Amino acid sequence: MSLFGKAGVLFALLAIGLFLSAYTVNQAEQVIITQFGRPIGEPVTSPGLHFKLPFVQQVNSFDKRYLAWDGPMVEMSTKDKTYVQVDTFARWRITDPMQYYLRLRDERSAQSRLEDILGSETRTAIARHELIEVVRTDKDRKPFVDESLGVLAGEGTLGVLRPIRFGRVAIEKNVFDAAAPKLAEFGIELLDVRFKRINYNHQVLERIYQRMISERLQIAQRFRSEGEGEAARINGNKERDINEIQSTAYKRVQEIQGEADARATEIYAKAYAQKPEAAKFYKFTKSMETYRKVINGDASIVLSTNSELFNLLKRADQKE
Repeated sequence: MSLFGKAGVLFALLAIGLFLSAYTVNQAEQVIITQFGRPIGEPVTSPGLHFKLPFVQQVNSFDKRYLAWDGPMVEMSTKDKTYVQVDTFARWRITDPMQYYLRLRDERSAQSRLEDILGSETRTAIARHELIEVVRTDKDRKPFVDESLGVLAGEGTLGVLRPIRFGRVAIEKNVFDAAAPKLAEFGIELLDVRFKRINYNHQVLERIYQRMISERLQIAQRFRSEGEGEAARINGNKERDINEIQSTAYKRVQEIQGEADARATEIYAKAYAQKPEAAKFYKFTKSMETYRKVINGDASIVLSTNSELFNLLKRADQKE
């Protein structure tokens, strides 16, 4: 082989060795170099071009960014023996890649460990609190006031939330405080834990629906009671006004009739008081009017010969 051929082969071997020795680290990665499966040196966290021994050393890359853990929907019991389905979400990152590699090796193992620790701490926290503590956001939340229905907070028990001591935010913090030290042993920093969703068990839903129906019925009954009371008040005012109007009208009618009778009596007095014959005629006509009202076709009359009516009837027969 010629000198140039040997030089070319040597150059090719050097190029291959350099290619196998060089590796790059981007901004979102951190690297652990292992030799025959054992970590060598410190973790490489600075981005750029780096070198290693070819063939005997391997590059193990880990993410430096914030990572998500989305736990499965798990059914668990509260302190008051009510079953709920809790969906938990967490964010985490690798802060100690060496410890992370020694304890977990890869992200799949890390997700499994997160599920074990966070799931266990979530079940423990839920079991220590009642259902209302889990579903309420925090203890300072104010109840919703439905002004369109006229239901005001503080009126009886409607629209009033039962006071709580903690709330869901405090329970999430308890889970975080309990799980963070355990995950730190694996080189993981727990950033946040949240209950993404809490579903009621079917039996719990039935009880909640029944309670909602009961409260709506109480509100409807209160509206009916208030309506009946208002109707009674309006009807009472109506009867009072009608009686007052009728009384006033009757009084006025009696006054008018009294004035008319007085006026008629005055006219009669002036008309029949002018001559004695007129007074006798007035007495006669009034007597006839009285007899007409008292005596009808079915009446039987027994008269004395001294009565004025007998004399009138007798005179009438004599004239005929």
